[in-house]
Amino acid sequence: MYKTHYRTNTCGELAKEDIGKKVVLAGWDHSRRDHGGIIFIDLRDRFGMTQVVFDPNHNKSSHTKAENLRSEFIIQIKGAVRSRPQGMTNEKLKTGEIEVLVDEIDLLSRADTPVIEIDDRVVANDEMRLKYRFLDLRRPIMIKNLELRNKAMMAAREFFESHGFLDVETPILVRATPEGARDYIVPSRVNPGKFYALPQSPQLYKQILMISGIDRYYQFARCLRDEDLRADRQPEHTQMDLEMSFANSEDIMDFVESLFKHMLKKVRGITIKEPFTILTYKESMDKYGIDKPDIRFGLELHNVTDIAKETDFSVFKQAINNGSIVKCICAPEMSRKDVETYIDFCIKKGAKGMAWMKVADGKKLESNIAKYFNENTQEQLIDRLDAKKGEVIMFIADKEKVANQLLSELRLELGKNFKLYNDDDFRFCWVKDFPLYEWNDKEQAWTPCHHIFSMPKKECLDFLEKDPSKVLADLFDVVLNGLELGSGSIRINDPDIQKRCMKVIGLTEDQAMDKFGFLIEAYKFGGPPHGGMGLGFDRFVALMAGTTDIREVIAFPKNKSAQNPMDGSPSDVDPQQLREAHIRLDIVKKQ
Repeated sequence: MYKTHYRTNTCGELAKEDIGKKVVLAGWDHSRRDHGGIIFIDLRDRFGMTQVVFDPNHNKSSHTKAENLRSEFIIQIKGAVRSRPQGMTNEKLKTGEIEVLVDEIDLLSRADTPVIEIDDRVVANDEMRLKYRFLDLRRPIMIKNLELRNKAMMAAREFFESHGFLDVETPILVRATPEGARDYIVPSRVNPGKFYALPQSPQLYKQILMISGIDRYYQFARCLRDEDLRADRQPEHTQMDLEMSFANSEDIMDFVESLFKHMLKKVRGITIKEPFTILTYKESMDKYGIDKPDIRFGLELHNVTDIAKETDFSVFKQAINNGSIVKCICAPEMSRKDVETYIDFCIKKGAKGMAWMKVADGKKLESNIAKYFNENTQEQLIDRLDAKKGEVIMFIADKEKVANQLLSELRLELGKNFKLYNDDDFRFCWVKDFPLYEWNDKEQAWTPCHHIFSMPKKECLDFLEKDPSKVLADLFDVVLNGLELGSGSIRINDPDIQKRCMKVIGLTEDQAMDKFGFLIEAYKFGGPPHGGMGLGFDRFVALMAGTTDIREVIAFPKNKSAQNPMDGSPSDVDPQQLREAHIRLDIVKKQ
């Protein structure tokens, strides 16, 4: 540790090798104990804690000053390192074998009584933690999380730099372009009536960097999106952004796979030797009902529409006749009461109901609907699901999209409740070959599944104008334990194909040039084949820290209303500032 005027060592550094050494420490009074006139204080800084001792028989002046110390006062002490008495060591602390006998003390800062505990064992509610974030960040677990975040960033930079990537910053004030979420907009004082947008991602700029010949780019990019919040989403987040020229999807996937393995090894000491599982979008939806599957456990979904339509169960037959499917999951053995709990769970998620049957001895099923399934259909079900005695088959009959959504949530609930996976396990997978477009019933129009700059697969180009539903894109997502960590694609580097793809979503050539003209124009001068990914850095760090809440690894996050209770943002703006930016709030309110 680099020495300063205030300290020779940190509070997490001294050990038995330092016994007899004269030291200077500085930090916070974490806790104070008075044992028969001798005062013990746990002195805390970012690096740890050291027990310091004030003995009136050794130094009366420093002991007298210590009597007036309170929690979170900041002090500097000078003294000698000594061994703790026999039987008084603390194996939980790195400094647990030693203590410092104080010669001198200097009070550096007084403190009011903290409104939240500086203690990992006593966690305040979310709003208090965010309002007093400067106190919450003093907790050892929060410091540890920020250290882990820094270590992850350093490991990633090391990997990028070793593979010829160049760190290039892209603009924060950009042109508003449709990318899926709402833009945060910024008025221009010097260009009245004009607005910048804050970037949802550096997408267009990193493509232009490839056209510029940068070849391999990366950036820890700030991405800002005006969208509803949840545990793994914030209005501003950090993205490990990368782009590679002269690379296909396999090249990019191989690189990202190696990047994540390198980071896990460096940060957590975890070695992953196996290649990431690769699923097509269709396989993922068929097996897991979702495009970001948690593959730490089985319980795969099964489409049994063909069997269900041969039964006498009217609910299934009517649903199939109306264009729905029947899909099921084979759950672990449970009581009838537990089954009722999962029926309620599905109904709360939007299901009309949930049918079920339990596997009895041999090739037989039991439940109030089993009578509608003859011996042959019962055997078919048991064989297809490889169902074992005691297991419960749970059915959803609905439109394919709805059935997948409900069963995917049911599967996750079963996996959690039956503890079918290890929380410390890291299971990655790739999901690729996404549809380029999806139909928006509300807008009665085709919209991009990811973004409109993804290259259609060559064999699908002829369907662009004929049937967009058949167009698959060279798109690939990386998923870890059921959380999407990043999305990538091979980009369209042919202006004519780009215009055709934009025309599908209703953009005329003039509209395309108005919104994305600077990108289309750049490609006219030659753009190499290239692709890249935006990887959710906050999400990956959170998972490495053992949580799915990215607020635990961000220094100053927002609450669920996109507000910061600590600094009061967003806030009112001085009328003079509004006038200078040519904004009248009354006009905005009327609109």
